[in-house]
Amino acid sequence: MEDKKNKFGFSVSVWIMGLVSFLNDVSTEMINPVLPIFITTVLGAPASVVGLIEGIADATSNFLMALTGIASDKIKKRKPFVISGYGLSTISKIIYSMSYSWPMVLVGRVTNRAGKGVRTTARDALIVEATEKEDRGKSFGLHRMMDNAGAIFGPMLSIGVLGLLNNNYRLMFFWAFIPSALAMLLLVFLKERKKNPGEDEDIHFDWKKTNSSFRIFLFISLIFALASSSYAFLILRAQNLGMSVSLTILAYILFNLSTSLTALPAGLLADKIGPKKIIFSGYLLFALVYFAFGVAKSDWVVWVLFPAYGVYLGMTEGIGKAYISRLIPHEVAASGFGIYQTLLGFTTFFSSFIAGLIWTKFGPSYPFFLSSILALIAALLFLILSKKINIHPQAASVSHLLQKHNL
Repeated sequence: MEDKKNKFGFSVSVWIMGLVSFLNDVSTEMINPVLPIFITTVLGAPASVVGLIEGIADATSNFLMALTGIASDKIKKRKPFVISGYGLSTISKIIYSMSYSWPMVLVGRVTNRAGKGVRTTARDALIVEATEKEDRGKSFGLHRMMDNAGAIFGPMLSIGVLGLLNNNYRLMFFWAFIPSALAMLLLVFLKERKKNPGEDEDIHFDWKKTNSSFRIFLFISLIFALASSSYAFLILRAQNLGMSVSLTILAYILFNLSTSLTALPAGLLADKIGPKKIIFSGYLLFALVYFAFGVAKSDWVVWVLFPAYGVYLGMTEGIGKAYISRLIPHEVAASGFGIYQTLLGFTTFFSSFIAGLIWTKFGPSYPFFLSSILALIAALLFLILSKKINIHPQAASVSHLLQKHNL
């Protein structure tokens, strides 16, 4: 492990990636909570267009995760993909500021999510390589905590900037470029673990050689992905229940705050008791939250459901990645993450697109009911099949902890 300098138990690389994610999320989350509102109210597009935009953007992101993950493992480099990915996300802020029709928003959203697709698998693999096996849940938890801290400050800035600019959305999108550019400057200080000559040169990702544990978890994740339409529908639902733009953004801040506060404790708990119970509980919480969104009749429930959704996200996002890292060798971690994210991306494309169509044709409650049912099915499958999921031998120390707790 080359990155030996630790600050408060975390490697320098993990801290840098956390700070970069914080700044990039400040920028991105200045835009995200108002983008669905901008599309439907300023540009006059229906909810089905929001679903189409989110679906295409997510599919693009996850498709690129596979390509760049495999490329990252092949050339044994992580940093070039991280820099390119954050660069694309930075450019997207300029595109948003020039959007006068929803197709231009689509271009901006695809560019932004393409950046996420280019950087994510390489970044996650970099974190894996900079972290001891027994600390991966903690490291991914810290990264999610800092990422979501940016998602708290970003919407707060959004409220203030929109007020100063008299609700000029496009000009606010332009100002969101600044923190994203600062994140790019921080990447100059990022160092990645150097590979020794010939190290792992014969190791490559082969689907036919993946173990059953990886395939089982992937199957369950795909079922759950069918439930996971874009959170843009949560924002539209808050508006549908009568909340103002400012109050919707405040509720969105609570969502990100609860995610940030949950991520690190959940990661620490997963390192102690194993991730299976945490992931299962997260699936159940998602099903409950979406069912409640479906039956909601008043806007006051948003103040409860947005933070509850944030708790679900904090329990599953970082831990899910740490869990995947324990099912595959670290030498092909980027490829494994990429395959996982790509298949999920195409599934969530259909989820978001179908949710938008159902919303437009049948009403806002029905997409949430469908998602709740699918999430419950995924949770039950995970409960039944998780006994067949075993940790890869390379993660022996973590496997010992899981066996200790009979998971």
